[in-house]
Amino acid sequence: MEAAQIEAPGKARVIDSAKPVAGSDDVLIEVAAAGICGTDLHIFRGEYEAIYPLIPGHEFSGTVAAIGENVTRYKVGDRVTADPNIPCGRCPACQRNEPNQCEKLAAIGVTRNGGFAQYVTAPEGNVFSIGDLSFAQAALIEPLACVVWGLKRVQVQPGDSVLIFGAGPMGCLLLQAIKHSGATTIVITDSVPWRLEQAAALGATDTVLADSHQTERLKALVPAGYNVVVDATGLPRVVEQTFSYARARGKVWLFGVCPPGATATFIPYDIFRKDLTIIGSFAVNRTFQESIALIQSGAVQVEPLISHRLPLSRFVEGMELAERDPKRMKVQFTI
Repeated sequence: MEAAQIEAPGKARVIDSAKPVAGSDDVLIEVAAAGICGTDLHIFRGEYEAIYPLIPGHEFSGTVAAIGENVTRYKVGDRVTADPNIPCGRCPACQRNEPNQCEKLAAIGVTRNGGFAQYVTAPEGNVFSIGDLSFAQAALIEPLACVVWGLKRVQVQPGDSVLIFGAGPMGCLLLQAIKHSGATTIVITDSVPWRLEQAAALGATDTVLADSHQTERLKALVPAGYNVVVDATGLPRVVEQTFSYARARGKVWLFGVCPPGATATFIPYDIFRKDLTIIGSFAVNRTFQESIALIQSGAVQVEPLISHRLPLSRFVEGMELAERDPKRMKVQFTI
């Protein structure tokens, strides 16, 4: 089968790989669409824990091609997606119902071969029906599920004011989900004007270009400070700015993935004096059903976030686009 493989950090190519076989409890999925995530770029650069060589890809959807002998919920031909995270179910974190913090967490596309291929396997318990969603829409269920998990931790309240740094695909998913949670002021800032136009069309109440006047504009919009400030960039220099925009008893949500080992500087006294809460949110935590419902209901639009669709044979080009094209949003492969 055709598959895209990262052989080592910075080295990738499309290969002819053996077709995977479904184990007794697994579903074999014929992949139709798969999207590039920032995590895939980190893996390509060698900035993330991964096992090489690796077929990456953890945002995917497709059709059931075969099932293991113990599988009962799915049949060949069903349209599905899969939660890539596979907890052990036995460690203390799993026993506390914290599977995303599993001590032996495995992940499709990270610790085992993923969806940038014609076929991928997933445990039956990780597979979800996508109903009448398009395959392209369904390949964005996983990133939205990450947003939903963070929202459960942050607890945005009705009437809240929220500031989001970063208007890429994740920032635009965040703003839609946050708006659906009841926030009435959602300001988003980015250095790319085209992305701000997208964010405005998707419901941002105000957009601010990240230039030399950014600070004064953001503070003029909500002078008392924002109830919630979200980093969706994963840039330590941006994370450092977030604290100054939060109001007293506000929350700072670190959603973007900073490189492991990177540091950011802040003033501890400000955290103390303003009663600030700092919240991280990692991956998904049994939030696929909510994500599917948000897309199916129309509360969150994902189609406008897909800026590029390429065949898998152009994998390396797709990775370049996802990292460097100023008008990129979500880059997907049609397989």
